[in-house]
Amino acid sequence: MSESTSNRFNFTALPGLYRLGGTAALIMLGIMIVQIIVFIIWPPPATVEGFFALFESSRLLGLLSMDLLYLVNNAILALIYLALFAALQPAGKTAMTISLVSGLVGICAYFASNTAFEMLSLSGQYAAATTESQKLISLAAAEGMLAIYRGTAFLVYYVLNAIALLILAMVMLKSNFFSKGTAIIGLVAGILMAVPSTAGTIGMVFALASLVPWGIFLVLIARAFFAAGRREMIGNE
Repeated sequence: MSESTSNRFNFTALPGLYRLGGTAALIMLGIMIVQIIVFIIWPPPATVEGFFALFESSRLLGLLSMDLLYLVNNAILALIYLALFAALQPAGKTAMTISLVSGLVGICAYFASNTAFEMLSLSGQYAAATTESQKLISLAAAEGMLAIYRGTAFLVYYVLNAIALLILAMVMLKSNFFSKGTAIIGLVAGILMAVPSTAGTIGMVFALASLVPWGIFLVLIARAFFAAGRREMIGNE
């Protein structure tokens, strides 16, 4: 069987995973929109003292400002990567294996970088401190948490996930599972995501610009996953 024929008739290998991937993509899009709204209405503080004040006024807003929803989104992203691997590996098994490993390692790096609950704990210690030295200790510890939050693990997460997206988008160009338009939008999103959001003004501009193609990409892959699931259900009747 030729590669093109294999691509055409291998869509129904894991219909349950495809439906799960489609659902995960739409949930991720919804969470992303909520996160954007939260950041617009309640911009995250720029200092440790600002975070402590925010945690004191609202623990939930403090956690949201420390990317609580991104923790959820990255867990969901792992499901999307698995569904994309199942759909695209017939068109490029080696490339998709590299993409999957890169994406999953990047997700693990993000979990290591996020210090939302450590900051919540330190804000409680700061609020309960009775001496100036105790407050200074909490502030110093929190500065370290923010450095981790914006540090090496976060950069690894950002770069590896951009690599994962670029690879799978290129494989999409050879597959019949997704449209060529979906692949191109994925490439655009991956290129914009290649510059970490912590890289100053240009990083923030690229991060914000990537949200549009990424959101469209999620809708398009969800539609393709659901279509594959329906084909399998019809085929089993």
